[in-house]
Amino acid sequence: MHIDIQARGFELTDSLREHTRRRLGFATDWARDEVRRINVRLSDINGPRGGKDKRCLIQIPLTGRPDIVIDELESDLYVSIDKAIGRAERVLAKQIERAREHPHDTFKNLPAADAQETETTSTH
Repeated sequence: MHIDIQARGFELTDSLREHTRRRLGFATDWARDEVRRINVRLSDINGPRGGKDKRCLIQIPLTGRPDIVIDELESDLYVSIDKAIGRAERVLAKQIERAREHPHDTFKNLPAADAQETETTSTH
């Protein structure tokens, strides 16, 4: 699984990078077959003015399903990261569970020609 972490508006420290990678690893390792890439964007919206302005945006692209996008805003960046990863893990689990319960639903996102071909192949 490839984890891409970028910071906007500040320099990404080694401790922030490691914290994010470690937490994401714990939260998503069980879904390694489903998830190939995770994008994380960390930003400080207000700069040094403070406030609830530390953003953690997580995007998890899924094949045949909509991307999971989690946006968390807190006054502490570590709290923002932890909350966003927790939410991402819950949403990912729901998405995978739904796909396993209703495997035919994955065809809804295929182009019409691919869906038709797949249906024809599966009926013979």
